[in-house]
Amino acid sequence: MAIATEASPVTATGISGAQYSFKVYPWDTPFKAVGAVYLVLRQGNPSFDLLYVGQTDDLSSRFDSHHKQPCFDRNRRTHIAVLVEPSEAERLRIESDLIQKHQPGCNG
Repeated sequence: MAIATEASPVTATGISGAQYSFKVYPWDTPFKAVGAVYLVLRQGNPSFDLLYVGQTDDLSSRFDSHHKQPCFDRNRRTHIAVLVEPSEAERLRIESDLIQKHQPGCNG
């Protein structure tokens, strides 16, 4: 899906208990125009810190002028994790499940 080589996968658990497997990429990775749920991450030690959960029908253009970009910059985002999902209803369900569980700072 992405042009760059992906990093290790990361699993996020929703409030429902469902687990979702994401592929982690460096922040500036260009993506194809696919629907996906995404996590904005900051490299921590030893794992990532979750800054934001979102969904889009076009991952290729989602980050050019994201409305939460100031929060991402302020929190030193380093990576984006992606779960490709073509169904908008399913993306919205996963996004809500993860936000309810983790309440990421940039989603506020």
